[in-house]
Amino acid sequence: MLEIIIKGLLIGLCISVPLGPIGMLCIQRTFNRGIKFGIATGLGATFSDLFYTIITLFFLSFVLDFIEIHRFIIQLIGSGVVVVFGYYIVKSNPSTQPKPNETLKHTLFGDFLTSFGLTLSNPLVLFVLIALFARFQFINSNTTLYISIIGILSILGGALIWWSFLTFLVSHFQNKLNMRNLKVINQISGLIIILIGVVGFILSLFE
Repeated sequence: MLEIIIKGLLIGLCISVPLGPIGMLCIQRTFNRGIKFGIATGLGATFSDLFYTIITLFFLSFVLDFIEIHRFIIQLIGSGVVVVFGYYIVKSNPSTQPKPNETLKHTLFGDFLTSFGLTLSNPLVLFVLIALFARFQFINSNTTLYISIIGILSILGGALIWWSFLTFLVSHFQNKLNMRNLKVINQISGLIIILIGVVGFILSLFE
């Protein structure tokens, strides 16, 4: 069981550490709003990854066939969602964002949902999970349901460790920034997210 837990933690870290659109979004929200909003964003991505982990474990063959058939359109739609979200961040005004000690209704849940939806728009993460499962010889057809659940929770734990570390690291520099700096961070974060979406779109066209 210890081996499954360690492998699950490593897989959770591997799918979370690369600073893609969600990583940039988490950094931007932590700077603008505070730690809890950054963690809510990371949690949204984590639960989306968890959703795909469960699909990978229990509906593997069906999902792979569906993605293979519709790969092109899935990639285009996912890239489009990333570009639109990046544009929204570029145009957002940090002065209208809630401050770290403010608690606006549904804001945390809203951050969770937008992050969950953005991550969910890229089902190709299934292939990353499959590769990691194979690499770590994680869970197979002979694994019991109890061990599978422990493995899934371990992946969740690994992802949470990363998002907590990232948000606390970013928040350390938060009080040293003024509104102008925050606006620049918004623009840089948004442009990087747009660039990621555009690159994904171009790669989809030439595959």
